[in-house]
Amino acid sequence: MIEDKERWNKRFVEFPMPSRVSKVVEKYYKEAELGEAIDIACGTGRNTHFLVEQGFKVDAVDLSDYALGKLKNSESINKIEVDLDEYNLEIDRYNLIVNINFLNRRLISQMVNSLKKGGLIIFETFIVAHDDEKKGSMNPDYLLKSNELLESFKELNVIYYEEKKDVNLRGENIKIASFVGKKL
Repeated sequence: MIEDKERWNKRFVEFPMPSRVSKVVEKYYKEAELGEAIDIACGTGRNTHFLVEQGFKVDAVDLSDYALGKLKNSESINKIEVDLDEYNLEIDRYNLIVNINFLNRRLISQMVNSLKKGGLIIFETFIVAHDDEKKGSMNPDYLLKSNELLESFKELNVIYYEEKKDVNLRGENIKIASFVGKKL
């Protein structure tokens, strides 16, 4: 864990994250009832801060103490410094779960149970298509397969799903999958 924390702290210093809210969060957060939210792997808080401004109380979860130190001090933000390989989501807790640019399949299996009835998941991260699994600089263990989110969240009512090409902060061509679903 200490090595992971040091690696992420260094990464946040060397490759600062954008401060603008994720487009998928900005577009779909209104589908959730105001209340409790969690921003998984929140980084320096671009989505956390946005959600607080909209009236949510947010659990901002990340391993990097450097990144969490960049979050505003607010009664509406609960900073949780934890290794997400060991963290467990509370059952029936959240109105909104946000997971952007992070993949931990162990947590995916907990997300549906962590939503309150009517709760919303907004999930977007990197994907590899079946024809190019061997290419790219990212570890394939941290890349979604095509349609994996649809299969993982098949219990939810799908509001939005897309797989598309994009460009990351380093100017590299990437593919991302975006999912928004509601627990009925």
